[in-house]
Amino acid sequence: PMSFQTRKRSALGLLAIRRVWSMTRSAHTAPQTLEYKPIKKVMVANRGEIAIRVFRACTELGIRTVAIYSEQDTGQMHRQKADEAYLIGKGLPPVAAYLHIPDIIKVAKENDVDAIHPGYGFLSERADFAQACVDAGVRFIGPTPDVVRKMGDKVEARSIAISAGIPVVPGTDAPISSLQEAQEFSNSYGFPIIFKAAYGGGGRGMRVVREYEELEENYQRAYSEALAAFGNGALFVEKFIEKPRHIEVQILGDKYGNVIHLYERDCSIQRRHQKVVEIAPATQLDPHLRDRLTADSVNLARQVSYENAGTVEFLVDKHGKHYFIEVNSRLQVEHTVTEEITDVDLVHSQLRVCEGRSLPELGLKQDKIRINGYAIQCRVTTEDPARGFQPDTGRLEVFRSGEGMGIRLDSASAFQGAVISPHYDSLLVKVIASGKDLPAASAKMSRALAEFRVRGVKTNIPFLQNVLSNNQFLNGTVDTQFIDENPDLFNLKPVQNRAQKLLHYLGHVMVNGPTTPIPVKAKPSPIDPVIPPVPLGEPPVGFRDVLLREGPDGFAKAVRAHQGLLLMDTTFRDAHQSLLATRVRTHDLKRIAPFVAHSFSNLFSVENWGGATFDVAMRFLCECPWKRLQELRALMPNVPFQMLLRGANAVGYTNYPDNAVFKFCEVAKENGMDIFRVFDSLNYLPNMLLGMEAAGAAGGVVEAAISYTGDVSDPTRQKYSLDYYLKLADELVKAGTHILCIKDMAGLLKPDSGRLLVGALRDRFPNVPIHVHTHDTAGAGVAAMLACAEAGADIVDVATICPTMGHCVTCRISLEKVFDYSEYWEVTRGLYAPFDCTATMKSGNADVYENEIPGGQYTNLHFQAHSMGLGNKFKEVKKAYVEANKLLGDLIKVTPSSKIVGDLAQFMVQNALTRAEVEERADELSFPLSVVEFLQGHIGIPHGGFPEPFRSKVLKSLPRVEGRPGASLPPMDFQVLEKQLRDAHGDEITPEDVMSAAMYPKVFQEFKEFTRTFGPVDCLDTRLFLDGPKIAEEFEVELERGKTLHIKALALGDLNKAGQREVFFELNGQLRSVLVKDTVATKEMHFHPKALKDVRGQIGAPMPGKVVEVKVKQGQQVEKGQPLCVLSAMKMETVVNSPLSGTVAKIYVTADSTLEGDDLILEITE
Repeated sequence: PMSFQTRKRSALGLLAIRRVWSMTRSAHTAPQTLEYKPIKKVMVANRGEIAIRVFRACTELGIRTVAIYSEQDTGQMHRQKADEAYLIGKGLPPVAAYLHIPDIIKVAKENDVDAIHPGYGFLSERADFAQACVDAGVRFIGPTPDVVRKMGDKVEARSIAISAGIPVVPGTDAPISSLQEAQEFSNSYGFPIIFKAAYGGGGRGMRVVREYEELEENYQRAYSEALAAFGNGALFVEKFIEKPRHIEVQILGDKYGNVIHLYERDCSIQRRHQKVVEIAPATQLDPHLRDRLTADSVNLARQVSYENAGTVEFLVDKHGKHYFIEVNSRLQVEHTVTEEITDVDLVHSQLRVCEGRSLPELGLKQDKIRINGYAIQCRVTTEDPARGFQPDTGRLEVFRSGEGMGIRLDSASAFQGAVISPHYDSLLVKVIASGKDLPAASAKMSRALAEFRVRGVKTNIPFLQNVLSNNQFLNGTVDTQFIDENPDLFNLKPVQNRAQKLLHYLGHVMVNGPTTPIPVKAKPSPIDPVIPPVPLGEPPVGFRDVLLREGPDGFAKAVRAHQGLLLMDTTFRDAHQSLLATRVRTHDLKRIAPFVAHSFSNLFSVENWGGATFDVAMRFLCECPWKRLQELRALMPNVPFQMLLRGANAVGYTNYPDNAVFKFCEVAKENGMDIFRVFDSLNYLPNMLLGMEAAGAAGGVVEAAISYTGDVSDPTRQKYSLDYYLKLADELVKAGTHILCIKDMAGLLKPDSGRLLVGALRDRFPNVPIHVHTHDTAGAGVAAMLACAEAGADIVDVATICPTMGHCVTCRISLEKVFDYSEYWEVTRGLYAPFDCTATMKSGNADVYENEIPGGQYTNLHFQAHSMGLGNKFKEVKKAYVEANKLLGDLIKVTPSSKIVGDLAQFMVQNALTRAEVEERADELSFPLSVVEFLQGHIGIPHGGFPEPFRSKVLKSLPRVEGRPGASLPPMDFQVLEKQLRDAHGDEITPEDVMSAAMYPKVFQEFKEFTRTFGPVDCLDTRLFLDGPKIAEEFEVELERGKTLHIKALALGDLNKAGQREVFFELNGQLRSVLVKDTVATKEMHFHPKALKDVRGQIGAPMPGKVVEVKVKQGQQVEKGQPLCVLSAMKMETVVNSPLSGTVAKIYVTADSTLEGDDLILEITE
């Protein structure tokens, strides 16, 4: 064997020969043919974006390209971008396929490949792969195997740097193999320290340790991560440099010893040691430091005779000291930014150097390399920043990229329909922006990212946009702690994705039918309403001007002083509540609103909010009631708005804490509400006073409403006598109401009674404006209103569809305009054909004088009766309503008391019970929940008290509420509620949302979930909303002003294995498809057993509906009258109680089961 001296001499001799040779070579004196071997065919041993980048360079140089792909990558774009593509690693896991050297070499040899480009990642820094290529006679486009090995061995790379005089971070010389060595190092150098995997990078196996207690845990974690990722758990320990900048220098060497640098890149913006945004050149870098960094990099490369492209990485601390970290002996992901600022194509250079060209031949001399402007690269990945950058997978339903001047896109498989697999890196596309300076490049990048539309998977684009708009990023220098120290980068602006969500909704309706329950099989009319013309400019001044100028008191005086009768238009609320099951959508109200503002500016008010419309908007129309108020207010600035406030029940059916009612009125007033019509369903004064106080405190006009029932002109019916109403009015006027209202919700006020009541009130309160509201159930509404007006009423209610406006043209309103208005509503009404009460009810009915059913409920009951299979028994339901009212002690019937009477009536018909039977069996029947709660005192105390002994028999030992129900409720904590909502639904929660959730927690939750899935369905026209489009139908959807979607429904696919159908649309001229679960097809045929009437222990459903909760378990002992389960149907909840004592033998239902009447719920054995 050669002695050390001889070895040293021969090495020196070799070096000298090489030096001389390289000098002559660079002076072009040596014959070129020796080294220059053109490449004809290149294989890229990689996938995705980098494979495509290299193929493009090869094609530009006239070189044929070969791709390899794993079994999981058959759909990948890189396979199609190459001239030839071959499968490798058959039967291997996804990543292992690309690491299978024998397969790769075999494909290369079989297909006459001259050279292999390894890309980045996978085998790019594996010396054994570089060697395998050389051994097979295939060129490796990169450094020599020996250099790859040296640079890949971090210990050797470090010692080479030290011998070249380059500063390094204090650390162990060799990989450590035990915790003890890590402890010794930390004792010498102190904390913080960092563990790094010895045999790989990419952030895996990296752990920072700040104190002794964390050492062992982090050592174990880093070791197992490195072992899993690289097959070797060996680790280095280094001193951890706090908050450094990560700056790397691009180098390029040839086979002749020439090395140049192409300046630096700043890759400090990292997350878990993975680069997120890269910039070239580094901002605010001291020129001396730049010189030191580039000189050290070139020195190091020369030290090892580096050839081809590589990167030398440094950390720069806060004091401007730099430390060598490592060399990446390959092309890097971020090579693009260097290309943009130096105009050097690095992949071309790699290929040419590999062929044997020298850098000077390629025109690459150090003095020719100049920095020109700035470039930024963003890696757009399918990672969800909101979930710790967890990779998201799925199908790209939509993909549109941002392009244009100064933007370069290096993409992988980003196209509509591409499937993002969980097997590989989540990179979708690299976006590179260039500009004369960093702000210019950032502006281009922000613009390009804003143009992107990626749907179907989450991306990090919102996060990248936050980085690009961050002041520190734009104006200062960033270090590797930038992301950790700026948590606001994670305040992500939600991606709206409105168009795709609406397609999902339309597809859902096309496959599964309407989302809102529809009682009759009628279809919306095909005719669109014509909006009458509206003049340009502001609408004329109306009564709201008086209110804004003079406040509620001045407004009331002006109303009282007004000559002639004033009208309130109820078409926007109560009229459609009565006639169309409250189903009219904001979409149709908005279209006619400007016409009302211009044509009927002298209306007292428009009633357009509150009452049942509040929860129905969310529950059935899937729209926000507050948005309705805001939009109508903007369109009708001149006419006062009126809402219906159910006293202490606000807009709900239950009692709320007092502060919730006050807050609700305050938010309603802020959103444009003017007049609060406050009533209580039992005329229970304490509840009314609370509502009046809340409306008044909010700055609204208080209109206290007396709910009217009975007949003041009938001497035989004196429970609700004239004296009763006058005494109540005294209290309300004393409490400070601005306006007094008679709310005749059932249309019971006959002309005679109207004259008597209004006349008496006018005499008693000459200065208080009087407002009368009725329903035209019996057909005498107009006569009654005219009688009230004669007796001194100041305002009456009209609608284009209730007591008609046309009959009240005495009120200085243009008849021509009324006709136009009526025609709009007449045609619009056709769109709601499935909900129109005239679908099931053909005329007015005077039987209302007997049953006293409120107008809104009359049609609703009809609707409920049909949906619960009692359509043929509606007459019985009406008779039962009379009996139920008597059972409960003759109540005033308006929401919610009317609902209680209605629930009891339907219960009686469903179970074929007479009034006497109900009274007799009151202690064992499962009454609807609303009836039980009423008897407990949940909505207040009725005039004349509760019915006895009925109440005691029903309640048994249940608790009773004494006095005003809301008084005993603890105040609601809105801050806590808001936080809960933000946690559940994100930060776009508004104060209005908080109030919606306070009133209807479950309905609001379901509404938010619906809009998250289906988007802003309130933009759709009504026919589409209810019935979906027909195949080949073309239509437009206006998302917002100036943003219109053009959609055409193309086809419905067949059922697939997952029970879905693909629905195809054309959206703005592009093909889009959505997968929709077919709910009918996926339901197995399931027949529910019925309860046998003659078996005492079989408990059947008292009505059709959904199981809300099961209150008992199998084997449980139950007492007679104990609650077993809760059912819900059409807003009506019923608790099913046990008719006997015994043991629960078997339960046949679960929460959410849908039942028909008499379906078996459970069996009890005695």
